[in-house]
Amino acid sequence: MIARFFDQLRHETRFVFLISRRGLVKRLVVMSMMLAICLYAGKLAEVRVVAQLVVLAEALALVLQRLQPGEDADAGPRLAAAMWGVNVGSTLIYLLPSMLLAEQDSVPLLLVGVIWLFGIYVHISNSFVALPVHNWSQMLPAFAMAIVVFACTPGISFESRSPMYEWAMPAMLMLIYGSHTFESLTLQKDTQRALDDARAEANARLLTLEHMTRHDGLTGLLTRRAFDEGLAKLLERRRDGREVAVMLFDLDGFKPINDTYSHDAGDRVLVVIAERLARLVGGESLAGRLGGDEFVLAVSGLDSAATGMKLAHAALREIESPIDYEERELRVGASVGIALTGRCDDDSVPGLCAAADQAMYDAKDRGANKVVLYDPAAFAPRPSADDRLALTRALDDGAIRPHYQPVVRLDTGETCGFEALPVWHHPTRGVLGSDQFMPLLSELGLQGDFMNRMARRVLADLSLLLVEGFDPGRVSVDLSEVALATQSGCAELERALAIHPDAAGHLTLEISEAVFDGRSGGLIRASLLQLRRAAMRMSLDGFGTGFASFQQLRQLDFEELKIAPAIIAGLGTDRAAEVLIGGVLGIARGLEVAAVAEGIENEDQLAHLRRMGCVYGQGDLFGGAEPLDAVRCRLFSEQPPRQAAAGA
Repeated sequence: MIARFFDQLRHETRFVFLISRRGLVKRLVVMSMMLAICLYAGKLAEVRVVAQLVVLAEALALVLQRLQPGEDADAGPRLAAAMWGVNVGSTLIYLLPSMLLAEQDSVPLLLVGVIWLFGIYVHISNSFVALPVHNWSQMLPAFAMAIVVFACTPGISFESRSPMYEWAMPAMLMLIYGSHTFESLTLQKDTQRALDDARAEANARLLTLEHMTRHDGLTGLLTRRAFDEGLAKLLERRRDGREVAVMLFDLDGFKPINDTYSHDAGDRVLVVIAERLARLVGGESLAGRLGGDEFVLAVSGLDSAATGMKLAHAALREIESPIDYEERELRVGASVGIALTGRCDDDSVPGLCAAADQAMYDAKDRGANKVVLYDPAAFAPRPSADDRLALTRALDDGAIRPHYQPVVRLDTGETCGFEALPVWHHPTRGVLGSDQFMPLLSELGLQGDFMNRMARRVLADLSLLLVEGFDPGRVSVDLSEVALATQSGCAELERALAIHPDAAGHLTLEISEAVFDGRSGGLIRASLLQLRRAAMRMSLDGFGTGFASFQQLRQLDFEELKIAPAIIAGLGTDRAAEVLIGGVLGIARGLEVAAVAEGIENEDQLAHLRRMGCVYGQGDLFGGAEPLDAVRCRLFSEQPPRQAAAGA
């Protein structure tokens, strides 16, 4: 309560400085008129004192105004107290003419005093109604003055007739009071009108802002949040026997339009498709854009899955229709996933959207322009909250940690480095390889956290080996798309490298060409260039499996190319495999980078690679992924004991 009062006092103090400036000329003119009436009543000495007090009060107010700080700053306690005191004192001074006229026998002069007193009351209440503390600081002294005035008033006799010109005085004062009241009412109406206009403008802006937050700025379709809210209402109104379908569309062939014809062309495609989808469903159905080139529909009142499939194929035909752009016809397709209530394990908003998402990705895997209806029996169950908890706990407890597969020189068999591969020491299922839990990590969106923890653990292991005097060579760590596509992921990796500067020199960042296929390819290249500027060593994994690998060689510098195991597996049986490997080795020699053959499993493959001039390799033939203790034993057996002991 006390704190609220002082907050209000601090708030009103700013206005007290402003109020003291207003109406100075008007106050002085009206006060001069009142003092003239008091002179007529024979109060010469008193008028001189009051006039001096008025001049003193107004001068003090002007001085304090000049000492006022800026608009956004609060006045100090002394300055604020002085201004409040001057304002209260001014009120009392301006009320003195009423007291001087209270002693008169003349009824008109008494009326003048009463009207003046009443006018000041009305002025205070009208002007400062929004400032309650300031209002009462003025009204209380005014009430006290009223008591004094009435105490000084003699008995009034209406028998004596006052001259007519004396009656002109209260009449003139009433005219002034009336005009002032009219002016106050007009200003209040203007203020109210301004407040109404401001309120209407604020409401309009709120409606516009709400529309912007609920609708996509480019297409006008619903945003994800607004779509989810609308879908929830459709599910609440769902009638027995009438189903609700969620259809998720991911455009095929959209990126080449952006890259070839410009982003304006891409925007044109998105706007036209949005219009077509919204027109197709209509009614109570919903159409939304989830971002990028993903659209979603929610259709209610379906009588069967066949009806939903028919509508999805109709939407697909609308999407495939040509779109005019600057005398060209642009064409895209779409992969469509459908989730239908009654056919999903979970008919909630998240459950239906997740099911449609799974079906859409299955459609994309089957090729362009496919429609897939979600069937629980055909899809693996979605990860549960318990799965997330178990994975998060495993990351926190260090149950998921790196094992190291050796990279060797094929001519001597000497260990020259390792690849860090994650394993999960599961409390009930034993040691799990990365293929058994990495898809779950991706599904739950934990790749970024996992990669940062893996990098820190690998760097800590390397630091320990270096302290013990071992040379681990080059150790590669796989970088995820999530970590590279975000500024926070890249910064987290740089912080980990800064903690272990000695170990960072032994680390190789391994990138799969698959990370460049997504929509974040540009961000990933920028992150890699940033890491390159930090002198990090880069390796391109799975080289030779696609055209993207060759494109990345032109845009980024790599110190190492890893030949995909699928190509190595064909050695000795597939002539094309030998040609591809020979080509990769030629590229590596031309670029003066190392080439590592992955997945070497037998002596025949090793012999072929040696004949072809491949220097480095890894695979089960040389050993699988091993824990740190086994790595230490391997290095100890290969490196002279005195070398290992020297750094201990």
